Amino acid sequence: MLTVKLSKEQKEPLVRRVQEYFLDERGEKIGDLAAEFLLDYMTQELGPVIYNQAIQDAVKLVGEKMVSLEDDLHSLEKPIKFGRR
Repeated sequence: MLTVKLSKEQKEPLVRRVQEYFLDERGEKIGDLAAEFLLDYMTQELGPVIYNQAIQDAVKLVGEKMVSLEDDLHSLEKPIKFGRR
């Protein structure tokens, strides 16, 4: 299973954002540990879903770029004339 690992530098501002969310939306103050546990849980549960969607988006984008590249390559073709000189 995919495990998303966040660095300390990534995690700290996210923990603060979770705390802000709880205070602003629910009027509840939660501590660092509770916010970090919630963040870890949400990352574990949502990480694979978001990752898979990103892969699907990348596949679609690469497919579109390949079609465009193919069109560009065909535009470089030279006409071939058969018959007498």
